[in-house]
Amino acid sequence: MAFTGNYTCTSFKLALLGGEMDFSSDTSQVFKVALYTSSATLDADTTAYSTTNEVSGTGYTALGKTITPTITTSGTTAYVDFADVSWTSSAITARGALIYKYDSSTNPAIAVLDFGADKTSSSTTFAVAFPTAAADSALIRVK
Repeated sequence: MAFTGNYTCTSFKLALLGGEMDFSSDTSQVFKVALYTSSATLDADTTAYSTTNEVSGTGYTALGKTITPTITTSGTTAYVDFADVSWTSSAITARGALIYKYDSSTNPAIAVLDFGADKTSSSTTFAVAFPTAAADSALIRVK
């Protein structure tokens, strides 16, 4: 089984409600996005970052890139936004990505991104553009 859609990971929801995941007050937390091939099996049941079927190639380093969350509210909805991220001068092919909290041991999963098809860069920039930061379109929303 390969990618089957975009998901907020169930383990992340539990960590959020249990107070184990905090996007705003603990600035020592590091969040990352890692790229994966079409052979990866990532879905709502994904619990942690793994190197299995992670992309490799020019311009890409295992563990992915650090992303910084921005928390905003609109009306009664709170949401998290991330700045778009890119790998310049890269030669890679990715089918999707995993957003996770980097902690050097458990690396808990947050969200799975399915690109819908393989995306390739060849000595160019590979970019992940996050949805518009708004109450109805942000990647992570609490309504």
